[in-house]
Amino acid sequence: MKKSSNIKFVQDDKICSLDLDKEGLSPTTTVLNYLRKSPGHQGTKEGCAEGDCGACTVVLAELNEKQNIQYTALDSCLVFLPMIHGKQLITVENLHTTEENNIKLHPVQQSMVDSNGSQCGYCTPGFIMSLFSLYKNEQNPTKESIEDALTGNLCRCTGYRPILEAAAKACVHKGMDQFNGKEKHIKELLLSIRDEESTLQFDFGIQSYARPSRLNDALKLKEAQPEAILISGATDIALRVTKKREILKEIIDLGGITELKSYHKNTNEIIVGAGLDLEEIKIKCEKDLPALHKMLSVFGSRQIRRLATLGGNIGSASPIGDTLPVLIAYGASVELKNLQGIRLIPMKEFITGYRQTQRKPDELITAVHIPIPDKSTIVSSYKVSKRKDLDISTVSAAFRLKIKSDTIEEIILAYGGMAEKTKQASKSESFLLGKKWNEKNIEEAAELIYHEFTPLTDARSGAEFRRVAAKNLLIKFWSEHS
Repeated sequence: MKKSSNIKFVQDDKICSLDLDKEGLSPTTTVLNYLRKSPGHQGTKEGCAEGDCGACTVVLAELNEKQNIQYTALDSCLVFLPMIHGKQLITVENLHTTEENNIKLHPVQQSMVDSNGSQCGYCTPGFIMSLFSLYKNEQNPTKESIEDALTGNLCRCTGYRPILEAAAKACVHKGMDQFNGKEKHIKELLLSIRDEESTLQFDFGIQSYARPSRLNDALKLKEAQPEAILISGATDIALRVTKKREILKEIIDLGGITELKSYHKNTNEIIVGAGLDLEEIKIKCEKDLPALHKMLSVFGSRQIRRLATLGGNIGSASPIGDTLPVLIAYGASVELKNLQGIRLIPMKEFITGYRQTQRKPDELITAVHIPIPDKSTIVSSYKVSKRKDLDISTVSAAFRLKIKSDTIEEIILAYGGMAEKTKQASKSESFLLGKKWNEKNIEEAAELIYHEFTPLTDARSGAEFRRVAAKNLLIKFWSEHS
């Protein structure tokens, strides 16, 4: 296992080599905090430090599987410095060009000016970077796509209309700009870093951080450090650093392992690598797993989905994890691996309690196996939250139904936010199984659901609302499929 303590990334069209030890930087220093102290790159702003406002949005460019450069907008407040190793870091200062001492704005910048899309200006750099990512990835995007691309950016001045107009006006040039002319050079730089592929390892006082590039190396690290915190996108763990100021003593970062970023469709199932980001899963699964696609469409923002992974959402075992009820309804299984072998555990059995799972200390979640339902099986998902976008679930649910001769042959009612873990409404399932799919039976089952759970009252909701919402979601499911 070749080791290195240097982070290398491309910035301002050249390789930046950063020795965290010499610079006195913790490996959990965020890219945002690094930029705020970097001359010439301080346009990136801090608004919330938790991925909610988008003021800190930057774009990371990296080589995809076809060796083309892919431009992705991310919240830099959630990205630790080692996570940008082998990538190009682009900030708002990199977008304009200078011709004969005259500044020429990038098309997205010029469009914002022309549309009066900036007022106080604090949020503007983040919006510009989200628009830049959209510009590089989509030609003539739909209104829905523009809104989705900007969901993770908040503005308290403009009312958003001029910003939406700016996006529509700008994204008509097939992504052509000065970056296209530099791509050959940038590819060479990125490939030169990749050729030095190794495990990044840092020891910063009481803190250690490892970012392996191979799965087998990660398994060896986990066996040697069974108590190490695992991260991939760090959208959850990063808040312990940015909001709670924790010093995380042992971290193994799985985000650099290509083997964990696969998506394979077989005859009967889809196998999703635990390290594949949720936005990519959302795009790929729409046809075969529409209930998962629907849930991921209201999962955080596009910036967060490009960081967050399926393995991370499952591994955190949060009782309000958005994907968990859906995976239970699809009958998914979690693939666990250590140096001794692989085992599969049904998703409905994997979580054992509040943020507790069956994963052993030396194991990693490597994939999720999701059976493709037959055409006679219905799977639907629902999320109740205070706002549609970029919000945590108050109650979530996913239901699976198979009817034969108007009789319920198979039923799964999985809920999030109703107990200490994602749970099935087993009493209601037992009641409905073998009965007619009619309003009377559904209303009786809904009453069972109301009494089956004892949810908490917290900042998001009262227990009574959760009970009512849970039973009404079943009634809604029936009304959609009756």
